[in-house]
Amino acid sequence: MLFKDQIDFVTQHIKKNKLRVFMTILAATMGCAFLIVLASVGFGIQESLRNDILSNETVTKIQIYGDNQFTEEQVQEIKKLDHVETVLETINVNASAQSFLGDRETASTLTLSDMQDFEQVNGKLAEGRYPTKPNEIVVGYHFAQTLLNEKERDIIEEKSKKAEAEGTYYDGSEEGYKESLIDKNIELSLVPQTGTNENSPKMSYTIVGVMEKPSYDWMVDNSIHMDKAQKSVLVENLSTDSASKEDELFYSEFNIYADTLENVKRILEKLKDKGYSVYSVTEQLDQMNVFFLVLKIGLIFVGTIAVLIASIGIFNTMTMAVTERTREIGVLKAIGASPKLIQRLFLMESTFIGILGTLIAVAISYAISFAANAALPLILKAATGEDAFATNDITFSLIPWQLVIIAAAISIGVAMISGYRPARKATKIDVIQALRQEL
Repeated sequence: MLFKDQIDFVTQHIKKNKLRVFMTILAATMGCAFLIVLASVGFGIQESLRNDILSNETVTKIQIYGDNQFTEEQVQEIKKLDHVETVLETINVNASAQSFLGDRETASTLTLSDMQDFEQVNGKLAEGRYPTKPNEIVVGYHFAQTLLNEKERDIIEEKSKKAEAEGTYYDGSEEGYKESLIDKNIELSLVPQTGTNENSPKMSYTIVGVMEKPSYDWMVDNSIHMDKAQKSVLVENLSTDSASKEDELFYSEFNIYADTLENVKRILEKLKDKGYSVYSVTEQLDQMNVFFLVLKIGLIFVGTIAVLIASIGIFNTMTMAVTERTREIGVLKAIGASPKLIQRLFLMESTFIGILGTLIAVAISYAISFAANAALPLILKAATGEDAFATNDITFSLIPWQLVIIAAAISIGVAMISGYRPARKATKIDVIQALRQEL
């Protein structure tokens, strides 16, 4: 029998029993669509958390914790490791940096770094350039917003009370310094959190750059960054008591930066072998991936149950097909059709039901996924009043091509298995008994 004739044999039965076959395909579609949509929730949540972690962290950064007071020899040793881009020492100042610009002032955190390494790590600025002179500094994205005078502080306090009464929050973004900070001179005074807590004499610095906006909208960055060569200048301007406690006033953090994400694990292993206590966000991602792998397998298993329920309909449809076409099967056998051919004809029909159901299910699943990602944030915002849900940062459903392949394999595989026993039954029909059967 030619392949075209085999197709005709299958399509004749489908056309003859359109409603029954349609309902069977519908059941297969619903089962497969349920599997895909359910599993897509796991993929969507994983993608959201992954993006959340990566947007807030430098993925190539390796943090060193514990006893991290490195010597210059240790730093050079680490820099010589393959794929290490730089080792950045960040000197944190245990003091509040009071900045003054005209009648405006703000309190900030102050860090010192080698500006060449700092530029290599942070890259492009929102505005301006990196310092090249001792008295030049870079400030955080919200530094201008936090530069306030007494009048603006009163306005913010009044608006905050009003917002609190309405159950909302006012961030003070409408106030602050509105002009460009580039090339503006500010006066800087330190208030140590150790010793006498007395303000140091004011020092003059020029703002030459503004950092990029933080990843999260709720983060306020008004920090100040200057070259670590200014450490001695800061010490000289502090009181004698504070200067004598230099170790308490300054503490260093060392972070290692790999050239690419792929090489982070290699560097981590080498550093651990050398006895360093290190951590990278990639380790957190690995732990998260293991958790979500188990979750997605569980969701796919639950979804497979729906496909198995749909297989009952396929089994019944194929059993009825064999019963109704007993005489045709007898004729086929009488003219020399082999059992394998007869079995293949009925397997083709069950496979067709599985394939068509899967194709429709994939289309429906993508439509549901798109609708869920568009509608759920709006629903949650209306229910909770939180604007964070209205952004597109949260992915509730994600359907990667791997999930489509897995779902298609399960759905079509179950359809073929469901049609296997009726197909085997067709091969065992007695020719004489089949030909005697009335039409």
